[in-house]
Amino acid sequence: MVMEVEGGIAPYSPRTVEEVFTDFKGRRAGLIKALTTDVERFYQQCDPEKENLCLYGFPNEEWEVNLPAEEVPPELPEPALGINFARDGMQERDWLSLVAVHSDAWLLSVAFYFGARFGFDKTERKRLFTLMNDLPSIFEVVAGIEKRQSKEKSSVSNNSIHRPKSSSKGRGSESVKYAKAMPKNEDEGLDEEGDDEHGETVCGACGESYAADEFWICCDICEKWFHGKCVKITPARAEHIKHYKCPSCSNKRVRP
Repeated sequence: MVMEVEGGIAPYSPRTVEEVFTDFKGRRAGLIKALTTDVERFYQQCDPEKENLCLYGFPNEEWEVNLPAEEVPPELPEPALGINFARDGMQERDWLSLVAVHSDAWLLSVAFYFGARFGFDKTERKRLFTLMNDLPSIFEVVAGIEKRQSKEKSSVSNNSIHRPKSSSKGRGSESVKYAKAMPKNEDEGLDEEGDDEHGETVCGACGESYAADEFWICCDICEKWFHGKCVKITPARAEHIKHYKCPSCSNKRVRP
C-alpha cells in the first residue's frame, strides 16, 4: 500500500503497534534469510572493492545489499554503513555475527522511528518492545544461540522438577506450563497402590493436598513436593532450574 505525497509516491508507513510489529517481522525475516539461507549470495554481493554498502530488510521478507539512501535526512533510519569493507578482514562467522548485531540495532531504530513519528505513548512503546523482544534476535539466530536455548529448555522440561515422583511408573511428563504433581485418572489402568500414593501427597510447605490445576515442584535433595506458589517458583522460572533445592534444604549448613 502506498500514499500520495507532493512530488511523488512514498511507501506506506505503519501507524499502529500491530502494523509496526508486522513491518518489523517482515524486515527481520528478510535479514535472517540474507545471513542464513542466502548467505552465499549475500557474501558475494558484499565486495570490499565496492563503495560503502548497507544490508536492507523489507516488509515483504526480502533483502537487498545496496548503497545508502542519497536523501538527507533519509526517510527511514539507515543500516550500518560499509559492511562490505570488513568482510575479508575477519572470519566469515564473526563477520556475519557483526552484521547481525548491527541489523538488530537497525530493526529497533526503524520500529521506534515509526513509534515516535505517530506518537506512540509509553504503554504502546512498551507493548511494541515486548512483542519484538519475544522473538529471538537476528544475532541469536545467526550465532546458533537460539537453537542452544531451545535444546536447554527441552532438556529442562524433562527434568524431575517438572514431573511428579510417581511419573517414573509409566506416566508421561507434561509441559512445564501445565506441569502438575500427579494428574488424576491420566491412565485408567493405574493400580490402587498408585492411587494411594497420590492421595498421600501433600505440599511440604503448607501441608495442603494435591490439586489437579496447580503447578508443583520437587526438591532434588529431600524429594518433597511443593506448590510452586508456596516456594515462589513459577513454571517459567522452573524452565531455568537444573537442580531445585527447597527453602529448608537451602538453609541447611554443611558441616565441616
